[in-house]
Amino acid sequence: MDSILCLLEKFALPAGEKTAVPFGNGHINNTYLITIDGVKERYILQRINSYVFVRPQEVMENMLHITEYLQERIREEGGNPDRETIRLVPSVTGEPWVKDEEGEVWRVMLCVPDTVSPQHPDDLHVLEECGKAFGCFSRRLNHFPAATLHETIIAFHDTPNRLRQLEDAISADPCGRVKDVAEEIAFARAREAETRILVEAHAAGKLPLRVTHNDTKVNNVLLDRDTGKAVCVIDLDTVMPGLLAYDFGDAIRVGACSAEEDERDLEKVRLELQKAEAFARGFLGELKGALSEEEVLSLEAGARLMTFENGMRFLADHLNGDKYFRIHRPGQNLDRARTQFALLADMEKHQEEMRAMLTGIYRD
Repeated sequence: MDSILCLLEKFALPAGEKTAVPFGNGHINNTYLITIDGVKERYILQRINSYVFVRPQEVMENMLHITEYLQERIREEGGNPDRETIRLVPSVTGEPWVKDEEGEVWRVMLCVPDTVSPQHPDDLHVLEECGKAFGCFSRRLNHFPAATLHETIIAFHDTPNRLRQLEDAISADPCGRVKDVAEEIAFARAREAETRILVEAHAAGKLPLRVTHNDTKVNNVLLDRDTGKAVCVIDLDTVMPGLLAYDFGDAIRVGACSAEEDERDLEKVRLELQKAEAFARGFLGELKGALSEEEVLSLEAGARLMTFENGMRFLADHLNGDKYFRIHRPGQNLDRARTQFALLADMEKHQEEMRAMLTGIYRD
């Protein structure tokens, strides 16, 4: 912990005795909550995982450009830019990050006070507010030049490429685990044609490139502790050019699933349409008039493909030795993969209901 406290001295933080404690439950980055004696504000210190983000400075450049743009938009709308988007604390030399002795990149952000982050809510109001938060995020960035952002993870939502990566993991089989997952491999291979739906629609000019968050879990939204209203979107590491279907789809695979991401009893795993509808009401309500019918319908495909893609990613990581997603018990990534595949199978049964629901909400 002494090394953490020494690291904090490199940031332009208020003077005072500092305390750092582990914070949050994310899969990727190391995160600490920072308090300073005599200072009301609290701060978040975070190390960017260089295995996941091989060019962490590009992550920070994207984050800086996006948050500065959002602050201007929020001011124009009469909002509070210090509360409605992330505020980075610069280093003592003015940069938005510092490096430790091992070359790892760290950042500090202001902790937004009096907020809570939902984990797996059953409350439809919470889901609608989360939908509003991500819809508002997309609306405010509608005119941001998406192509100017770095691609912080190359081909992140290139679903055909995710299947190729899975096939590579199967071929290499570095941990000898392929023999135990024949059913899961067959499930993925049977849906090879599905992987191309969104990338081909974009290539054909049917779906526009947008600034996308790419990790739209409900726990990446902060809600006001008292009112329950959405305050801001957090965790901007994967903000980059993409398709709106990616953001909607990832939110549905987490927020409208009946079970936890690593549920072992697959009988408990299903798509909860009421939850999907609540999120969609908030999300599409912020984007009225901004989307084509093709883009609205793509959201349903996004829900299936983001679920499929994450299942493949979890399965590939299990085969590769759990290098990407942090695990807390043996076999957890395999359980995550099986849960995603079970959810996808249920989504496939409700495709037409989802499409009708989305078009109905958007037209209301």
